[in-house]
Amino acid sequence: MDSKKNYTKKTPESCKIFEKSKRLHVNGVSHNIRFFEPYPFVTKSAKGKFLVDVDSNKYVDYWMGHWSLILGHAPVEVKERVQKQLNDGWMYGTVNKVTSELSEKIQSAVPVAEKIRYVTSGTEATMYAVRLARTITGKNIIAKIDGGWHGYTSDLLKSVNWPYNTAEGSGLVTNKKIVSLPLNNLEKSFAVLDSVKKDLAGVIIEPVLGGGGAIPATKEYLYGIQQYVHKNNSLFILDEIVTGFRFRYGCLYQTMNLDPDIVTLGKIVGGGFPIGVICGKKESMEYANSHIKTKENRAYIGGGTFSANPVSMTAGSTTLEILKKKKSLYEKINGFGTKTRKEIDKVFSGKTITTGIGSLFLTHFLKNDIATIQNATDAAMCDVRLLHKYHFDMIANDEIFFLPGKLGAFSDAHSQADVKALVSASERFLQNTR
Repeated sequence: MDSKKNYTKKTPESCKIFEKSKRLHVNGVSHNIRFFEPYPFVTKSAKGKFLVDVDSNKYVDYWMGHWSLILGHAPVEVKERVQKQLNDGWMYGTVNKVTSELSEKIQSAVPVAEKIRYVTSGTEATMYAVRLARTITGKNIIAKIDGGWHGYTSDLLKSVNWPYNTAEGSGLVTNKKIVSLPLNNLEKSFAVLDSVKKDLAGVIIEPVLGGGGAIPATKEYLYGIQQYVHKNNSLFILDEIVTGFRFRYGCLYQTMNLDPDIVTLGKIVGGGFPIGVICGKKESMEYANSHIKTKENRAYIGGGTFSANPVSMTAGSTTLEILKKKKSLYEKINGFGTKTRKEIDKVFSGKTITTGIGSLFLTHFLKNDIATIQNATDAAMCDVRLLHKYHFDMIANDEIFFLPGKLGAFSDAHSQADVKALVSASERFLQNTR
């Protein structure tokens, strides 16, 4: 089956619109990863588990708004609350009541969130988190993980894509202030940290590498890094923008006996609207209090024009309210993820490892004698080209959408039938590639 031919035959209007988009936008997109060959389809609408393109093709979606839509696209209760808020206005530029309502929900579910500051993206949240670490410690160097993705901030745009020793681009003025660590390897990580310990402001880690391959950090690894950092009087920052409220009502760190100083949140807590959250212990967060701190000893964290806008706050508060009431949701979607990982690897008979935890998953096609996937380097050594082909094949032939090469996420809108459809699509792909 010629997947490219089938795709172009089904998406002529998308092709036409994307040609116009290329004339207007850099590479035709507004986020690098949204482009895929030969061209991305153009979405017209979304509801539940489906994306509908301008050619009326209907795709079961596993990208789910960059993994932010745990309730599915356009859930009714969130939509109704947002519509009600729109009647009262959508941009105040002043303090609003619903911000406190969302913060109370976050604070009750995330113990470290003694104080909170909102922004409008995960990139801003992580940028401000490391600024806090540098201010509090008076040190400069931040350690991150190879393959760790914390947004496009110049503070952290290092060792994101393979090869990790090559700069991500030019114009990054802070790369000398960043070092990177191999996930799940304490010995090598300690060696890197030892080399910079006198000027180490903090370490920022995703408990599960998102863009780096859906690879969970072990509890032992995270605890070991935390102990090192705290003994060194540096800050331990957990980036739970992807993982916060994804597997349970709260954060993943709470299941691991961890004690972070700062946690960043995003995605799910915005209910599908723009959000970023920096939260942490009061003694850390108060360094952002420009009312009591002078220029010499403050971390200047302003937020932004649209920070804590009432629409994002309403959508986020409503989403968390639903998640708290519907605890069975987590059991359901985490179960879908567990079964999917197991069944897909069974289809490919040991030639794949499907990583992830809970409702997140990504299939790696093994090569280069890779037998386990413990970090982003292991993932990069797998057959990434075949992974992209696998995902595109499902888009073209099964109307199943993964952003090619990126992990998938189940939402409350998915069902057991979708797991079966993924397995069937994998079986068909295997038959066609033999």
